[in-house]
Amino acid sequence: MFKPLDPIIHSELRLSIISLLIGNKSVEFSFIKKSTGASSGNLSVSLTKLKDAEYIDIKKSFKGNFPMTEVNITDKGLLAFENYVENLKEYINKK
Repeated sequence: MFKPLDPIIHSELRLSIISLLIGNKSVEFSFIKKSTGASSGNLSVSLTKLKDAEYIDIKKSFKGNFPMTEVNITDKGLLAFENYVENLKEYINKK
């Protein structure tokens, strides 16, 4: 029997966001937007879903006179991603 894949992470955009965060301590909204090619609206919705699941933290501040949004993965988000990858490996290796 296959273990279910986390529906929060399973979305292509949210998986891309989490993957970017795995290798970086803190990532700016603009970097995620550029890296994923997502629109600001779609990215905001996906970030909100990840934040509501407590997989990420979002910090809003200013850099000079410009607003800046920083995104960080939480311990819960890291664990969810690790479980997602392990469950996906089971799908691949199931015979």
